Amino acid sequence: MTRPVILTGDRTTGPLHIGHYAGSLRNRLRFQETHEQFLLLALTDNAHAPDKVRVGVMEVALDYLAVGIDPAKTAICLQSHLPALAELSMLYLNFVTVARLERNPTIKDEIRGRGFGRDIPAGFLCYPAAQAADITAFKATVVPVGEDQAPLIEQTNEIVRRINTTAKRAILPEAQAVIPQVGRLPGIDGKAKMSKSGGNAIALSASPDEIAAAVKAMFTDPNHLRVEDPGRVEGNVVFTYLDAFDEDRAALEELKAQYRRGGIGDSKIKRRLEDILQALIAPTRERRTQLANDPAYVLDVIRHGTETARSRTEATKREVVEGLGLFML
Repeated sequence: MTRPVILTGDRTTGPLHIGHYAGSLRNRLRFQETHEQFLLLALTDNAHAPDKVRVGVMEVALDYLAVGIDPAKTAICLQSHLPALAELSMLYLNFVTVARLERNPTIKDEIRGRGFGRDIPAGFLCYPAAQAADITAFKATVVPVGEDQAPLIEQTNEIVRRINTTAKRAILPEAQAVIPQVGRLPGIDGKAKMSKSGGNAIALSASPDEIAAAVKAMFTDPNHLRVEDPGRVEGNVVFTYLDAFDEDRAALEELKAQYRRGGIGDSKIKRRLEDILQALIAPTRERRTQLANDPAYVLDVIRHGTETARSRTEATKREVVEGLGLFML
């Protein structure tokens, strides 16, 4: 039986952190057992330092393999080496208006957040069409995204319907957005976004000392000054992380109740979290170190996954072009 296709991936900005694991990598390990999965390595803008591109690709691929992504079950592929994606992006721009692109809530929020005003880069505005190309080129029916990205999947499906209507047959399937149960983890300092550049993240390759230091520095409840004081669980970063990683849900709920009543110090809940994170990261760190000693193997994994993806995306492009009746030699 044909398995459903799932497309996901990451921007290759460097090593991944535990926020990536909680929000996506853990689900990808499950999906590779039930779906035909493609992980897209998306390049970032480093025109001023092109060497960073190669490093970033290798870092993310290493983390994928270290956490247990199996290249026999999941194709790890390089977006820039799939020309069908760019060709479909240009084609899809004929099936969407500028007004509709500007109305996309995700794009509107990004435009506002980046302060573009009316000086919006054309490539940025056209991002929904590019993502539609990524998704449909693989004929993905499942796309894990954050809640703020769901409008992009909706717009992808609008383009799919217009393509299918024009072709008078269902060439492309619609995709379903899957929102992870664990949302974006805050930084260890309590700020909304965990990021490597912000210095508030715990890398999946973090050393035992780095993990201990990060947990020790975590934001808790500023009003929980003494052990006997009642404490707040909501907004407490340590408990947010425990919610994401502690598998003993009954014990965790009891710990929350005790903390709310008072009688538990921050050191106890931090010690519990550190033990969990040390046990989670240790085997990943060990596998990553071993894999880093064999970069040729990692490159072969990317190369093979990209070849598999290129075959799939080129076949879809031909089907779309033929279905629309476009001129071909």
